[in-house]
Formats: sequence, C-alpha cells, structure tokens
Amino acid sequence: MTSPALLLTALVAVALIAWRRGAYGVAAGAGLFAALPAVTLMRQLTWPVYLAVGVLGAVVVWHRWARSASIVTRWSARTRRKAGVASTADIVRHASASAMRRRSGTVRPSLAGLSRWRRRRLPTSEVAVELCRAGVVRVWSLIEDVVIIFGGPRVGKTGWLAGRVIDAPGAAVVTSTRTDLHDLCGPLRAAKGPVFVFNAVGLGGIPSTITFDPLTGCADPVTAVERATDLLAATGRAGSGDREFWDAQARRVLAALLHAAALGGKQMADVLRWVADADDAAREVPVLLRRSGVPAFEQDATQFVSTNERTRTSVTSSVMPALGWLTHPAAAAAASPGHGFDVAQLLGTRATVFLLGAEETQAAPLVCALTGHIAREARRLAAVEPAGRLDPPLTLALDEAALISPVPLESWTADMGGRGVTILAAFQSRAQLLAKWGEHNTATILNNTGTVMVFGGTRDRDDLQFWATLAGERDEPITTTDLHGRVASRTTRKVPVVPPSQIANLPAGQVLVIRRGIGPVIGRATMAWRRRDVRTAAFLRRHPRLVKQLWVVRDQWTRAVERARIGVVRGYDALAGLGASVGRTGRADRARRAASSTRVPQLRVVEQNPLPDRGTR
Repeated sequence: MTSPALLLTALVAVALIAWRRGAYGVAAGAGLFAALPAVTLMRQLTWPVYLAVGVLGAVVVWHRWARSASIVTRWSARTRRKAGVASTADIVRHASASAMRRRSGTVRPSLAGLSRWRRRRLPTSEVAVELCRAGVVRVWSLIEDVVIIFGGPRVGKTGWLAGRVIDAPGAAVVTSTRTDLHDLCGPLRAAKGPVFVFNAVGLGGIPSTITFDPLTGCADPVTAVERATDLLAATGRAGSGDREFWDAQARRVLAALLHAAALGGKQMADVLRWVADADDAAREVPVLLRRSGVPAFEQDATQFVSTNERTRTSVTSSVMPALGWLTHPAAAAAASPGHGFDVAQLLGTRATVFLLGAEETQAAPLVCALTGHIAREARRLAAVEPAGRLDPPLTLALDEAALISPVPLESWTADMGGRGVTILAAFQSRAQLLAKWGEHNTATILNNTGTVMVFGGTRDRDDLQFWATLAGERDEPITTTDLHGRVASRTTRKVPVVPPSQIANLPAGQVLVIRRGIGPVIGRATMAWRRRDVRTAAFLRRHPRLVKQLWVVRDQWTRAVERARIGVVRGYDALAGLGASVGRTGRADRARRAASSTRVPQLRVVEQNPLPDRGTR
C-alpha cells in the first residue's frame, strides 16, 4: 500500500473514532487533512477503479438505508418530527385526490384508458371516499377499502355517511333506523337513478315501493342456507360455545324449512307454522324436500321433528326471533310476494335502495336478509365482469349496522372490496361490535378495515384505550429546573399521540382517522347538510311557489333565447344573401371591365388627301 493510501486510512480512522467519541472538532480537522492524500490518490486511479468504488459505495449506502435498524431509526425520527401524526406531505403522497386518481384504472377498470389530462379532471368521488378535511387538504380512501365509523349519538356519523351516499358513483344500498338518510339523500340520488324504499314497519310514514319475500331464490340450496344465516344473524349475539352450537342447529333447521317452502310454493307463514307445530312439519316438510337434489335437507328436517321435546324447544327458541316480524302487519305485507326487483337492473341503472327499520319492531331480520341478498347477487355478477369487479361499484352504507343489519362483516370485509362493493359501516362503539360479532370476528373485521373513523362521544374506557393504542405514541420533551429557575436536565418521555380523554371529548364533526399507510389524522368531517347541493334541494322543497315561479321564468327565458337565436340566424342568412348578391354584382362589373380592356379596337381609315375626280376635270 502506498504512503498516500496509508495516510488516508489513518486520518479516516482518526476522524471516525473522534466522531464516535463526540470530539467533533478533532473529527473535522482529521477529515480536512484526509482530503490532501485523497486527492493525490484519486489522480493515480483509472476509470474502472472509479466505477468499482462507485458501485461498492452505492451498495453500502443502499444496505444501510434498507436494513431494519435504519428503517426503525427513520420511523422514530419521523415520529418525533411530526408529533406522531400524518404530515401534509404524507397525506398528499398517500391519501390525496391525486394519489387516488393514480389508482383509478385499478379500482375502476373502465377508467384504465383515460388520458392523463382526463384523469386529472375526473371527480375524486368516482374512485374514492372522502374522509375528512385536515387544514387545506382532504383525506381520501379508495372505494375498494372498507371504512368503519365509531361514535356516540349525535356526533356527526349520519351526516358524514349521507354525503358519501350522495357521492356514490354507482348503485347504493342504505340501511338506517331513522329517515334522515332518506330525506337528505333521496332527492339528490333521484337525479342519478331510480330510488326504492323498503320500509317494513312504516317508519316516518314513508311507503314501501318494493317488497322482498325471504323465500326468493330459496329453491337453490345454497341460497336457502345464506338466507337462513342472514335471518338468524339479526337476532343472534356473540356468546359461549353452547350458544354457537344452538345457533348452528337453528341455521340447519331454518335452511331446510325455507328450502321446502320454496319448493312447494308455500309462504313464510307456513314456515312459522312448521316451526311452531312439529306435527305439521312432520307431515309436509319431508315430502317437499324429496324434490330437492340435496338429501341432507330432508335429514335435517327429519331430525328436527323426531328429536326429543327439550332439544326441539331449544332449536325453536333460536329460530322464532328470526320470524317475529310476521306478527307485525306492515312487515308481513312488505315481505309478501309483489313488487320485487332485479339486482342486475338495480346495478345497471345506478339505483338507490333505502332499507328502513327499527330494532324494537323485529324488522332487523328482513333488512339483514334483503341486504345480504343484494350484496351476494352483486358478488356473483361481479365474477363475470372485467377484472372481477363491479364498475361502477355498489356502495353498502350500513348506518347502525349492529342494530338492524348485522351482515357477516368478518367475511365481507375480506372479499367485497375486490369485487367492486364499497362497505361503509357505522357503529356506536367497539363494544357494540364485540357484543354482536364476538371477540374473534371483531378482530377480523378491524384487521380487514382500511380506515377507521372515530368520532367523539365514546365513554367506554377499553374502547378509548384501544383507539389511543392504535394512534401510537410520541416523544414529549421534559425540562427540569432547579429552585432558581435554571435548567437542571432535559429528557423525553413517551406519551400517547391522542390521549383517551381527547378522543372522548372530540367536538361534534371532528374525527380521528386511522388510515392504512399514514399516521393518524385529526380533521373535520364534512356534514351533508352543509353541502351546497343539499342546501339548494332543501330550499327548493321549502319554497314550492318559488320553484314554480323559477320554472316559469326559466321557460320564458328559454323562449326568449330561442327567439333571439332564430332572429340572429335569420339576420345572418339575410346578410349572407345580401353579401352574395353584392358579390355577384361586383363580379359582373369586374367581368365587363375585363372584357372591355381585352377587346381588339376596330381601325377606320380616313383619306386625308383624296384624289380629285377625273370625271370632273
């Protein structure tokens, strides 16, 4: 090794050791002195050596950057720098409108061929769901991601959800225990497609425009099992192993009875009669199930009617609540065969279906069954679409999902997003989710969720601690002073990014967003009643006379514009005719002048000195 190389190595080693020990001045001096032998050594090297050194340096830098220790160090530094929350740059990079449009071709296959200019002009609501506004930027989530909302009563959940229903690019299924969503969204959704209402209990005096017979499609064994699952899910609760066992038995029996009723052309009242009277079931059900191609249904029904009284009573007590709506006249009428609908047509026309019900009226099984029917049919239709997705997507807006529409979210949240079905589910608390779906299914639902929005109003300690843990921790500087006010020490401590008390006391409309890919965001959710289009529609509904006058003015203005247009067209035609006439006259004059200028002149010879006449001489 040459002397410049030895000197360079020694100086670099001194600089590194001094830097490690905190002697930054010595390290800087050694580094400056190392520059001299480095320059001398570089002049002696050839270009292949430069290339090899450059490649080796790039590999070393990449390795140090990508190793686990460096990643964790950068995360820690970023957390300290940003106080544990998402910065504006993070939102712009991962959750902004431009970031959503870049994924438009994936979530909406029909938009894959858009040019860059048309993609920029595409409304973001066509491919994403608006979550909140943080400062001047809006936070979005792709339509393929599941969004779950938690919050107490009257904190803004319904107002936020109404805005998402209005912006839904395709068909929408909306469940609610009140008429707020129907009143806010119905008039505006009618501009996009037909609006249907399934109001099994006459909530708010709004009439039903469609009916749904739970026996629809139950001639298919798979549909019968799914329908029984949906009906029982609305009345069941998470419990011990014994409860799960009896729920499974009830599901088998109800599926067999639904299948038999569909094969025999019966009604739901007959299913209720079979559950209540085992003798009638023993006479009629096995005969009907012999028409089925699945012998297991007949075996399940036979086991039910032939078992001992105690076991049959346990199964009956699990099935009966799912059929309790038959005692409500309005619900029974809404479930009678009548004005049904085709799910494919619903998706093609971008229709909106409002499913209204109340838990105390036992309408939840009907609402849950209809929601499941639409969602599963949509999933089957998506299988034959390009990329296996519905385009535009179907939006499931499930307000108070645990009360009236406890669909199997543990499986839907894992599969529906990739099928073109957007799930937006609102709950009062995580405890409500645990009570309805159980601990394991709740964990599965939250793991499959792309975004969690937490409004204020929660008072459950476990819930608040859970959300605070998800939001993470940050470093808070601590300065200690002595009695004279002089700084004695400086240190840091770990504190929650958003303490549980702050989550509990979030103002109405403010929301904590825990979104995949970025840190937590605290923003303000946009309420539907503050939107310009909603306010305009409400104003027009409150002033019908003004609307009539505006229509009259509009018609008058349209006629005036049409008359003016006709006058302009006629004037233009007249001017064009005059111009053509003048043009023809001008061309004729120019032609005559041209002809006269090119004509050969005729010469006439005149004798100047005529000879005298000889005859007169």
